[in-house]
Amino acid sequence: MSELKTLLTDYEAEIIHVGQFDYASIFRERRLRRAQFLEWADDPRFANVIAYWDSSDNIVAGDSYLTEVQKIDLSSIRPYPAEKNAVLIIAEMAGKAAGLMPRQILRRQIERADELGYSVKAAFEFEVILLDETAKTVRDQGFAELNRFAPENKCWSGTTAATHAELIAKLEEEIMGYGINLFGIGVELGPGCLEITLGAESGMKAADDAAFMRMGVRSWARKNGLTASFMPYLGPGYPGIGGHITMSIYDKKSGKNLFSDARGGTNAFAKTFIAGMMDLVPQAFAMCASSVNAYRRLAPGSWAPKAITWSEYAFTTAVRSVPSAGETARLEFRSPPADCNPYLTMALMLGSGLDGLERKLAEPPVASTAGPDDIPEGAERLPRDLYEAAERLEQNVAAERLFGRDFVTNFVSACKSEDAHLRTAVSAAERERYLEA
Repeated sequence: MSELKTLLTDYEAEIIHVGQFDYASIFRERRLRRAQFLEWADDPRFANVIAYWDSSDNIVAGDSYLTEVQKIDLSSIRPYPAEKNAVLIIAEMAGKAAGLMPRQILRRQIERADELGYSVKAAFEFEVILLDETAKTVRDQGFAELNRFAPENKCWSGTTAATHAELIAKLEEEIMGYGINLFGIGVELGPGCLEITLGAESGMKAADDAAFMRMGVRSWARKNGLTASFMPYLGPGYPGIGGHITMSIYDKKSGKNLFSDARGGTNAFAKTFIAGMMDLVPQAFAMCASSVNAYRRLAPGSWAPKAITWSEYAFTTAVRSVPSAGETARLEFRSPPADCNPYLTMALMLGSGLDGLERKLAEPPVASTAGPDDIPEGAERLPRDLYEAAERLEQNVAAERLFGRDFVTNFVSACKSEDAHLRTAVSAAERERYLEA
């Protein structure tokens, strides 16, 4: 408790927002004044229901719902720019639901890496689409025919960047106010599309930065009369948007980047890591793509790769190797959508890669085809929809071994509920195509 009090004093914190991210990457929190927070911290508890519901707060699993004991992660404290003299801090489930929550799933993989003598650095890169809409107007319009922000934008457009330079600078300030390691913000493909690239961080902070970045961008947009969408595919006229993660593995003793190679190529260690990803990712893909909409982004014609492939430098393979003789050698997992859960996505990449190293899997062949729609011979296609992804995950023995049977069962229930919720939804495009047929 003394260390906690010291941290709050160092941050001059009078208000504490304490919570954790659920499967839908929503920060479920309590806002407490300092004295009340410290009183709560004597016996910290939070509703375990967040482990058992879907993105619409509907119960889909579990058999008892109560306030479960929490473990406050002191290392997670960071500033909260939305309110003066306020901080954010994460408290994790420490009872029955502990093995179900995304952050704890990632923690176990980081601990596995540590046990094997490795440390991990990672960074996320998200595309986001700004809309010229408020929370009220999107609902007044039934979420249809939404007004575009910067509709004239072209990919990497200097004109768009200059036109909206003041707005982008304010967004940058807001993101950095959360203590996030921001590498840069740039204009991307499509109306209102920005790309937010985070700097590499060690271990859990990489995923925490990603989760808080999206929360900060959404709230900043609403405060400025806009809507920030991380929905993977908004519809015709919009690009599919991704949430890529880059990762490097280091030797704990020497500090050497183990993906680095004196010849400047992809070394055997990195290839074995990739082999683990190619073996498991198609079966556990739901962990990084758990919304129905995520699979719209995988429709033919999009930039998203449709199979688990790898190559050096290519933007159209699921795993992009960026080799180097120096410290910048890294692997990039390009398949996750912009609404991916950062903790589960990082856990999937790290867990599958470590599995490849432990099992000494054979080096996989480099993809010989260039197009994102191509399925090279021998490559495994990614699931076509969320139900297929959930079924694959449910039946996969390796996923249970790496992430725990309780997590897999619980998470699959959430995914299948998500899929079932939209099975009967009918779009205007569908009515146009079939109503008079």
